[in-house]
Amino acid sequence: MTSIDLNADLGESFGQWILGDDDAMLGLVSSANVACGFHAGDPSTLRATTERAATSGVAIGAQVSYPDLRGFGRRFVDIEPSALTDDVLYQVGALEALCRVAGTRVRYVKPHGALYNATRTHTAQARAVVEAVRAYDPALPVLGLPGSELLRVAEEAGLRAVPEFFVDRGYTPEGGLVSRREPGALLDDAGAAADRLVRMLDEGVVRAVDGTDVSVRAESACVHGDSPGAVAMAQQVRDALARAGVEITAFAP
Repeated sequence: MTSIDLNADLGESFGQWILGDDDAMLGLVSSANVACGFHAGDPSTLRATTERAATSGVAIGAQVSYPDLRGFGRRFVDIEPSALTDDVLYQVGALEALCRVAGTRVRYVKPHGALYNATRTHTAQARAVVEAVRAYDPALPVLGLPGSELLRVAEEAGLRAVPEFFVDRGYTPEGGLVSRREPGALLDDAGAAADRLVRMLDEGVVRAVDGTDVSVRAESACVHGDSPGAVAMAQQVRDALARAGVEITAFAP
């Protein structure tokens, strides 16, 4: 692989509560998964984030979530599929308005947190998310975990399904993400995380928490903007990709 997209979760500050360094991250990534107000991000934060992303030439994706500000979208919600579809439509539309004012647009959709994890195996919720995207704009790609129900259903519906790799998250032997409540969920060694990404690109595998290798192919790699040392990790990832001759390019320019 000679190119890959590098994305980060941004726009997650709320009022006077600041999370992450969006300005620095926007100088390092090619795509920004921007919160839509349901798990994080107030309207002023989201407007500023979309404006800075547009100025930086960074592609904007709508990071949709359960309505869970208190839990930062990391708690599963057993929501009726039709209501979830409406929630996703609402979030994409809200972010689209701010993008239009900034002279850009929403270019893809990615679930956040517990919704992302749920749509790996929860077919009804995966279909609800896909139905929202298809109804809004069937040309919008959907970003998700390789082998997930979300990507399978997206392909089935004729949408572009984009597999994603997590640079700074631990993997289970089944190819899922280690729960944040368990050891090995987050990687804080930037050099090791960068090397792991290069190995995934070269060999199509990632080392799981039990020491086994899991098959992974991806078109986009995520560095969490809210993780400690996120900027340093993103920079080391960029440097490692440059040394490997891999170009960083948005998958949905």
